[in-house]
Amino acid sequence: MESAFLLRGGRVIDPARGFDSTADVLISGGLVAAISTTPRELTAPPGATTIDCEGRLVVPGLIDPHVHLREPGSEDKETIATGAAAAIAGGFTSVCCMPNTTPAIDLPSTVEFIQMRARASQKARVFVAGAATVGRAGEQLAPMGAMAQVGAVAFTDDGDCIASAGMMGKVLAVCASLDRVFMQHCQEPTLTVGGVMNAGVVSARLGLGGWPAVAEEVIIERDIRLNRGHQCRYHIQHLTTAGSVEIVRRARAEQQPVTAEASPHHLLLTEDMCAGYNTLAKVNPPLRTDADIHAIIEGIVDGTITVLATDHAPHTASEKARDFTAAPFGVIGLECALALYAKALVESDAITWARLIALLTIEPARLLGIDALGHGRLDRGLPADITVIDPSAAWKIDSKSFHSKSRNCPFDGWQVRGRATDVFVGGRHILVAGALPSPSTEAACANSNAL
Repeated sequence: MESAFLLRGGRVIDPARGFDSTADVLISGGLVAAISTTPRELTAPPGATTIDCEGRLVVPGLIDPHVHLREPGSEDKETIATGAAAAIAGGFTSVCCMPNTTPAIDLPSTVEFIQMRARASQKARVFVAGAATVGRAGEQLAPMGAMAQVGAVAFTDDGDCIASAGMMGKVLAVCASLDRVFMQHCQEPTLTVGGVMNAGVVSARLGLGGWPAVAEEVIIERDIRLNRGHQCRYHIQHLTTAGSVEIVRRARAEQQPVTAEASPHHLLLTEDMCAGYNTLAKVNPPLRTDADIHAIIEGIVDGTITVLATDHAPHTASEKARDFTAAPFGVIGLECALALYAKALVESDAITWARLIALLTIEPARLLGIDALGHGRLDRGLPADITVIDPSAAWKIDSKSFHSKSRNCPFDGWQVRGRATDVFVGGRHILVAGALPSPSTEAACANSNAL
């Protein structure tokens, strides 16, 4: 029999319907059974667990639409189970995994494999972005229709840009016909040959190959123009430059179906982090400048950028120990992203907590088309995917304590504020008072409700 929970006296925020008030939330039967209109209005039914949420935020389960779980093929870096656990520890009830695995997620059977492994993990929900082209090689269309039929919510060749304009046009047409978002890794490959960090004074001083801003911007310009004839939902991953923000702003003003996301590292770190050949600062696309960060934050404030995503990219310590040119791109972020977003956006007074929650819930849910399933929302009768946040919790980021298999976090040792204390997925209380259950507790609950 499923447990019932009464979340008492928290600040309940549901951006999807503009609800922001101190209230109680009753969870029963895996669903949100009731939300009070005034605090301390609901009575806990017999056997229910009451959780005092005073001073905390009670919000829809956080959603990250851009993570790399590495399975199949690189399970030494991350698995679906460890990535899903890391998501829960960070307050995320749902993530969308990228297809740059080995083999690539370019077949319905691989989509189904990911879904099976996610259900077995009994942690966060894992949605799947399928590859748009076979092997992500950009040469032949993948069976997107068949993948959509088994549950792929988006398509992308993430990790690589679809460089051919002709192929890109075909992909946009298919995604439009399937009503699936296409998520572009915006990198013109001929402009980034040998590039390992932002092109500029710092790269010149370090003697490292530069990666110019125009390599991102020219792809966005091209794709928006190509998409005018298709009106596919087009999404720009990990946007990094001031020029890109302005291109997206113009496109949205013209009512083009364009969205964009920003990542924690591109909101808080600059190219200066690469000094000393620090491979933890090597990311794709690269860290840019203070001016770019200010432009991205401006874009979030004015609604040009509507989604936040970690681009959680695990790598082993030995890989990141290579010299800067040889080390892989990428950092992890699921377990500390919430506090980093709060630091960059709320503590700076750029946006409110309510807007931050929207960027992490209903906006990514709409992007992936899972809002229709009740995700990204907190209302009576919907699945009880809920995150409880203590916005004043002060803590130190310690990558050694992460549930992820990898430790490539450039924020290790930072003092931050804001943390998930409790996480429910389908009514199951997975993160309890800031901790995941022990393996023995999980075994005892093996018969609990599946995702």
